[in-house]
Amino acid sequence: MDSKNVLECIETRRSVRKYLPDQIPDDVLQRIVRAGTFAPTGINTQSPIMIVIRNKEMRDRLMEMNKQVLRVKFGSTSDADPFYGAPCVIAVLADRSKMTHLEDGSLVIANLMLAAHAEGIGSCWIHRCREEFDWAEGKALLKELGIEGDYEGIGHVILGYPDGPEPKAAPRKENYAYFVD
Repeated sequence: MDSKNVLECIETRRSVRKYLPDQIPDDVLQRIVRAGTFAPTGINTQSPIMIVIRNKEMRDRLMEMNKQVLRVKFGSTSDADPFYGAPCVIAVLADRSKMTHLEDGSLVIANLMLAAHAEGIGSCWIHRCREEFDWAEGKALLKELGIEGDYEGIGHVILGYPDGPEPKAAPRKENYAYFVD
């Protein structure tokens, strides 16, 4: 697929909540992840890291951790997949010692989702990453992966081929922007 114009991508990207099981080709995933590495960060500290998960067992382990957060913090009784069946999950974390780590990680997530859309890949930002990696199980997972440091989970980006039509945009609210000339 040819890359779309960046403004068109911004206006047409929507969160996808139903995915085909087909894995994203390596070259496409590499381009999406590379886009994440070019997100602006405060004072160019490059505080975020991305954990790109395509391994089904690891993906399902993270899914169970996310469900546990839903149960414990929010009282959810649902056993639904919080990753909506997406075959790829990118956990974005950022170094807590950096003043702009939350903003930095959020911009990485935005870049990932826009790049995915440009490549014809569906995406959605999934929360509860902070809680997952603040808990002992998440800290143990980082250690198991050889990742050291004091990282805060910013969010997950789920990726895959949409199973169904692309969602339509909701109307934009009035007075979204105020211009002061």
